[in-house]
This record gives sequence, C-alpha cells and structure tokens, in this order.
Amino acid sequence: MGLPDAQQNEISGYTLLALCSIKEKDKWAKATKQSKGVSKGIMSFISLNYQKEYAPNTRETLRRQVLHQFIQAGIVDYNPDIPDLPVNSPRAHYAISELALETIKLFRTRKWKEAIKAFKAQIGGLKDRYSKDREMSRVPLKLANGEILMLSPGKHNEVQAAIVEEFASRFAQGSILLYVGDTEKKNLHVQKEKLEQIGIPITEHSKLPDVVIYDEAKNWLYLIEAVTSHGPMSPKRILELEDFLRNCSAGKIFITAFLDFAEFKKHTNDIAWDTEVWIMDFPEHMIHFNGDRFLGPR
Repeated sequence: MGLPDAQQNEISGYTLLALCSIKEKDKWAKATKQSKGVSKGIMSFISLNYQKEYAPNTRETLRRQVLHQFIQAGIVDYNPDIPDLPVNSPRAHYAISELALETIKLFRTRKWKEAIKAFKAQIGGLKDRYSKDREMSRVPLKLANGEILMLSPGKHNEVQAAIVEEFASRFAQGSILLYVGDTEKKNLHVQKEKLEQIGIPITEHSKLPDVVIYDEAKNWLYLIEAVTSHGPMSPKRILELEDFLRNCSAGKIFITAFLDFAEFKKHTNDIAWDTEVWIMDFPEHMIHFNGDRFLGPR
C-alpha cells in the first residue's frame, strides 16, 4: 500500500489487523470499519486475539511510528467520529479509511492487483513521497575542486557542510578535505592514499571525527566533530583520537563545531582544554580553549 520500510514490521501489521477487526482465522473479506483508541482499542484487540502483549509505553511508538504514517498514506482516518476533538484528547480514535477498507477486502483475490493499483493511483505512495521529499531536502556540499556531494538531510550534515565551506575557507586556507562522513553513508568522501601517507589507518574510518582537513604546507591536521546533540572534543575523545592517530606525525588540531551558541552552551562542561570551538552562526570567529595559544597543534 505504498508504506516506507520503517512501517514494514510486526507492530504495523498487528495494528492494521486490529483496525480492520480481523482475527487470526477471519477472511480478509470480513474486514470492518470500527473506530478504536490506542490502548483500549488497538492494543487490547492485539492482546486478546493474537496474544501479543505490548508494554503501556509502546502507545507513543504506535502513534508516532505507525498510525501517523497510516494517516499520511490514506489508510487510516484520525478522529472520524468527532473531527473537532482537541489534539491531546483522551477520546482520540482511529479508523480504517473507506478506500483502504474496500481495497483490503480484496486481498488474495483476483481483483487485488487492480485494487491496489487503483488505491495507489488515488492516494499516492507514502514511500515515494517520503523519498522525493528527502531528496529535495538533501544538503549540498561543494568541494574545492567544484565537485558537489549531496549529504542526507539534517542539522548534523548542515554543520558538516558549513565546516568545509565556511570554516576551511577562513581558518584552513589551502588545505584539502581528507574525510567527511554522512549519517547515511559513513565514508562519503575519503582520500585513502593521502590518509595512508600521513599515517592514518584507512580501514578504521569509524574512529575518525566527522570531518578531517589537512594542511600539507604546515603539516597540520584539523580533526573536527560536528555536534548537534552529543559528542564534543572531550578529554576522553581526545585520548581515543591520540591513540588512533599515534602513527600520524602531523600536528593535530582538535575542533568542535556547533550549529549555534545555544547548542555550544549545552556542552561547555565537556569540552577539553587545548581544543578549539567554531560556531556556524558566527563563522568569522573561533573560541579558544587553549590558554595563551591560538589556532595550532597541541
């Protein structure tokens, strides 16, 4: 019915059966429409008829990761009996849509292929819509050679793109990008030969920070973590990197990059001394956690 992979799972299947009031030995043609709440309706039906028990705190998961997508896909109607219910009303309920119900009744019949084709034509596949939206919201990252990498959507990758385009152009001029990861593809851009030349193991990219930039003239290595929720250059992280890079002779500069000042303030207690901070909202400035020295290797 055009749902994304994230809804191709057990809890989604049981939820659909509950919304159609189909018991284990029922035929699909017996599917019916009956409004149900989450706990006393859907979860109770699953427990009673399929002996599958979900913990009470699963309610939010079911709402956010199953029912929300069912509504977007035209499979379920939200509060069809009382459309003007407040958002957080305890009387909130869900029902299979008329079009989905008539389609589901034809499952495992000769008319199924035609029915599902008609359903998708009228509603449109949520999977396709999600995919198109995701492609449109990708973050472009322009490299010095003109090549453009398309990072997956999200604040983390927005910061990574800004590191390469904004930070490097101001504070690491003439340097080359050796590595940048992506939330979908860890090794999106890797200069394997150069990494190997300066003594960095090329089989353990996962230990590298988010962005690695190298100034060959100065023999400086910029090791940069992009932080949007966790993981600044803490004392523990510094020790890990120093051990990992023990065979690299380049001077190492440890930098934490943040989206904005508010995110920076959340992590100030964890940032190690003798490291640098760069904030995307203030690209011309650096914050030095290194006493009497400015930007340079430890």
